[in-house]
Amino acid sequence: MTPTADPALDRLIDQIQTARAAGGRLDIRGGGTKSFYGEAPQGEPLDVRPLAGISSYEPSELVVTVRAGTPLAELEAALAGQGQWLPFEPPRHGPGATVGGMVAAGLAGPARASAGGVRDYVLGATLVNGKAEVLSFGGQVMKNVAGYDVSRLLAGSMGVLGVIAEVSLKVLPQPVATATLRFELEQAAALARLNQWGGQPLPLAASAWWDGMLVLRLAGAHAAVDAACRTLGGEAIDPALAAGFWAGLRDQHDEFFVGALKAVAGGATLWRLSVPQTAPPLALSGEQLIEWGGAQRWLCTSTPAAQLREAAAAVGGHAVLFRGADKGAGVFAPLTPALARIQRQLKTAFDPDGVLNPGRLYPWL
Repeated sequence: MTPTADPALDRLIDQIQTARAAGGRLDIRGGGTKSFYGEAPQGEPLDVRPLAGISSYEPSELVVTVRAGTPLAELEAALAGQGQWLPFEPPRHGPGATVGGMVAAGLAGPARASAGGVRDYVLGATLVNGKAEVLSFGGQVMKNVAGYDVSRLLAGSMGVLGVIAEVSLKVLPQPVATATLRFELEQAAALARLNQWGGQPLPLAASAWWDGMLVLRLAGAHAAVDAACRTLGGEAIDPALAAGFWAGLRDQHDEFFVGALKAVAGGATLWRLSVPQTAPPLALSGEQLIEWGGAQRWLCTSTPAAQLREAAAAVGGHAVLFRGADKGAGVFAPLTPALARIQRQLKTAFDPDGVLNPGRLYPWL
């Protein structure tokens, strides 16, 4: 091995080389806050937390380059100090969440429908593949993104292509004004109202419906937010209470998710359904929480997986098993033969011996 002048990276490369030579498997880990997500981890732990620190940050250029083991809280604090943020509001699921785990899981919070997802903000990445090769993709500006965009492909890859060592991210200024409104509406009426508002020039930033209550967040210029509040009506929520609500929704420690975790401990399953925003209410038993203008629907239920996935597919969507003890039905939606072939080809190209995170996306991958 040729030293890279980076001891943390050298140790990681050495672990991969050793595991590959021995026919071993490695489980890539950061803070472990998302170990529940995806198929069951396999192999010896490969700790990326020593790969920590913000490599470069240019607030005027709206770009930050950060190592994968950096705590997400550290990155967000640095951005907040410059009045900037990660607009996709990545769920943290705990204080140990890392930047690498954020990208590998590819999850986004309440603002996803208005701001975009993780991959929309990834400009470039450095990856250590299953052959212990250090590869760099993309750059630090949007114009560098061309051809097969591997850096964005890493978002949601669950580490099956390699260990994310460093990533460059686009950041944005925090909105200057926000407001949260509440409306008492049943599910069908709430979805209809969201679809109606979605076609209007309103600064909609996030929405959530649960148990007969629709909560709407507005964000943008003061004049736009104030005008939208007058147009929409509803009950204005105190800013401090609103901030706590959206943080709880983002990190899944609000009332719905606390109840869902208790139900999961009792044998239920928490599903994440991705459907078109215009999809009608789904006639499925269990507790539902709806985000992203109707496009993301959380369902805590004991409904069989096949029935639930059929219902999601019937409206043009798919379902992911987010939390549950029994993952026999598979966590992620089954792939078409063509997509499965592409996934296998990518895995073979980046990790031919199946050293890194085997089976985290699909048991056969």
